[in-house]
Amino acid sequence: MTGRVGAFVLTFALTFAVTAAVACQPDQVQIRGDFGQARFSVEVADEPSERARGLMNRPSMPMSAGMLFVYDGPRRAQFWMKNTLIPLDMIFTDQTGRITHIHENAVPMDETIIDGGSGVFSVLEINGGLSAQLGLSVGDELRHPAFPASRAIWPCPE
Repeated sequence: MTGRVGAFVLTFALTFAVTAAVACQPDQVQIRGDFGQARFSVEVADEPSERARGLMNRPSMPMSAGMLFVYDGPRRAQFWMKNTLIPLDMIFTDQTGRITHIHENAVPMDETIIDGGSGVFSVLEINGGLSAQLGLSVGDELRHPAFPASRAIWPCPE
């Protein structure tokens, strides 16, 4: 690994044990799976206007940051990259927080529809290529206060 990506992965490796102990925060998403654990600082887009704007017109995003789109209930989720300047990975989850689909390296400014399927409750957007570098896969689990504790497979501590 080189430079920025290597340092980023090393940071996640060093915070592996710490992530499990961190309480849920509205501005953080935790992910766990066979790769270990990771944490992202996120902006939450849970209103229609916020979801419509997303990460449009931003020239960059820190490696440990992302945007979490949250819906009122499970639905079909479709995205495009119109006016989005940076490549993104889109991580689709169901209402339990389980990753159901990962779309890697969405092309900036592309208007092709990216379909996450039905039953989508949230979508985490992170920098393009990062999900593969971390080893994220379908079946991994997200934790965030937006996932109802009664349904979450990795609920926030009460």
